[in-house]
Amino acid sequence: MMRGMAPFWIDPNDTKSCFPDVSLALEEPDGLLAIGGSLSPQRLISAYCHGIFPWYNEDQPILWWSPNPRAVLFPRKLHISRSLRKTLRKNDFTVTMDQTFDQVINACSEPRAQQQGTWISPEMKAAYCKMHELGHAHSVECWQNNTLVGGLYGLAFGKVFFGESMFSRVTDASKVAFVQFVRQLQSWGFLLIDCQVETEHLTSLGAELIPRVQFVQMLENLCYLPTRPAPWRFESNIENPQ
Repeated sequence: MMRGMAPFWIDPNDTKSCFPDVSLALEEPDGLLAIGGSLSPQRLISAYCHGIFPWYNEDQPILWWSPNPRAVLFPRKLHISRSLRKTLRKNDFTVTMDQTFDQVINACSEPRAQQQGTWISPEMKAAYCKMHELGHAHSVECWQNNTLVGGLYGLAFGKVFFGESMFSRVTDASKVAFVQFVRQLQSWGFLLIDCQVETEHLTSLGAELIPRVQFVQMLENLCYLPTRPAPWRFESNIENPQ
């Protein structure tokens, strides 16, 4: 059931990158704003900088979302549990950035337990790999004995990082990658991480909900600031936070 006006239709041949105001997004399903269009770099950049992201299954047209409230994490509020601190001190993992973006997005696209299929379609992979080539998308890799066991990917504009997905093949691997990554972002002056929707995993790391109007206002101030040039690498004093 849809509550509110019908979603805005974007012609797939439309080369413009504009979207309707996010205040027009549906209440049910929460945040559905537009349908159609393409995953061109121009449209993706416009979407994220206006608080919108694509999320759809392979058998659907492209669906664009801007939920209210919005799940975010302020780097300075990163929460590291006692057990996770113990894991970090063991130094069992090596964390890198922008080393194997394609492997990370492929791993994130693998079906999870009790989940059929994946929303990270070949079309989505191609689009975000292109964004990586352009320097907008970044990956974080977590290694154990030279094997990729966890990681995450997302996009960066200005002083905002927009998280897309993470995966873990070993207990705490994605959390270790995330903690080290957030510490590095904070060192670089990033002020906001978009988590899109609330999950227990992200809440345990310090994510919180804020009104969409506040989120969009922050993007207006932060997305157009100078950002960190690609490729990204960890600084030596950030690699093993305690």
